[in-house]
Amino acid sequence: MAGTAVQQRLPRQRADASRNFDRIVAAAGELFVERGADVPLDEIAQRAGVGNATLYRHFANRRELIRVVVLTLMSGLTDEAERALTEEPDPFEALRRFVHVSAELLIGGLCPVFSNWLDPTDPELNVQRERMEDALEAILRRARESGQLRPDVAIGDVIVPIVQLTRPMPGTGRATLDRFAHRHLEILLDGLRAPQRSVLPGCTVTLADLRQAACGPAQRGVGPSSERGVR
Repeated sequence: MAGTAVQQRLPRQRADASRNFDRIVAAAGELFVERGADVPLDEIAQRAGVGNATLYRHFANRRELIRVVVLTLMSGLTDEAERALTEEPDPFEALRRFVHVSAELLIGGLCPVFSNWLDPTDPELNVQRERMEDALEAILRRARESGQLRPDVAIGDVIVPIVQLTRPMPGTGRATLDRFAHRHLEILLDGLRAPQRSVLPGCTVTLADLRQAACGPAQRGVGPSSERGVR
């Protein structure tokens, strides 16, 4: 009888732990957008509805939590891109769907976290980033081949404005994002449509261009090293 009781408790414990993990990651993503990467971890635990001990049981420090938030964001974006490819018969609608989902997943607000805290040599992050980039490239290639996407844009020309348009204004949090981002993303999509009505200055922005632009001092390390920043 005792063995049966333990077997019944274990699945429930695992389910509770999984829910707590997901709540912490979601709360962290929201607060990182609202307050920045230095938001107290106690506040993240409070928003997630868990105790501080539960948060530290899942995440040893701030950097580990940020890493998981970013991996979760990348995985979510990739899954949405792949679903859009398979579910949307219209290639440009697949692109529209991905663009708007990017706003829902707070990609613009979380990007500052990328540059200051992550190890650029992290193999898991690089694998997930490549998977996400491949999915978006497939969406753009399909839209371009259908004649709906202007031919003079590359993946960087899409990523940069998405990030800029989905970043809340300072001190406003998600409310401003929800109010304005989707409207402005539709303006972006109109600008991406073929036939193009303007001549773009410069040349197309590739992934290599973005990586080179991001290669400042913050990208060469793995983020702040002080104890205050780690915890």
